[in-house]
Amino acid sequence: MVLVIWYKYMNKIFFSDLDGSLLTDDKRVSPKTMEALSRFVEAGNTFAICTGRDINSSLSVYRNLGLNIKGAYVVAYNGGQIYDVDNEKTIYREGIPIEMVRELLDMAYSFGLHVHTYNDHFILTEAYNECVEFYRKVIKTPLILADDIMPYVDVPPCKIICIEMHDHEKQDRLRRAVLDKYSDMLDSMYSNDYYLELIPKNSGKGNSLIRLRDILGIKPENVIAAGDGENDISMIQNAGIGIAMINAPQNVRDAADIVTETDNNHDGLAPILLANL
Repeated sequence: MVLVIWYKYMNKIFFSDLDGSLLTDDKRVSPKTMEALSRFVEAGNTFAICTGRDINSSLSVYRNLGLNIKGAYVVAYNGGQIYDVDNEKTIYREGIPIEMVRELLDMAYSFGLHVHTYNDHFILTEAYNECVEFYRKVIKTPLILADDIMPYVDVPPCKIICIEMHDHEKQDRLRRAVLDKYSDMLDSMYSNDYYLELIPKNSGKGNSLIRLRDILGIKPENVIAAGDGENDISMIQNAGIGIAMINAPQNVRDAADIVTETDNNHDGLAPILLANL
């Protein structure tokens, strides 16, 4: 019994962002990185995707890329949902109260921003425009377009996303307005230059890392996390080994213990995974 418990606590877990980190720019896992990830898991360690994507898109990536890894987890919506892949069940979910959603949508509209949210199966939007088209080049989750999406908001959504392709300052103004009013209930961050994410205060990649780490009984120093965006900073900071991709902005690299020597298109994560078997 003592040996079993000791082995459990010696296991490591690797949390990885998808876009710009684990995935190349053409949305695949390179053979070298796949081999390193497989060896990491075969050594008795655990792997978790940790992404801003919705749960349907996250699971689609997991399955379509052939990430058939025993004991894996998918953390979606920037930490809003933790999904046990083997057992096909959600083990944690945090949502924005439904009664706040209409107000947040209207606040985004007042700043001239595209905004949409999600239920368990669909993207929910009240406008189809260049922002939606850009978003859906990567995110293939089915979409509901309606004059009023509130009848379809049947569960507290894990996030609301505001997209602006041309004027970043509009997003910054909305971000300040939302946090001025709801800083005790909501958090926000950019997942890339165009996407401003609104999430519950108790959500976030860093908090999800701690939750899953504790559920699995893994020591903090045995947690590895890698990312390339502002939404990855809390995850990187809460890991025992925090990794920023060399293609990440400076503020993300400043938060990390390690910066990869090569970018996401050139197997930046592979040598670090192999060094932590």
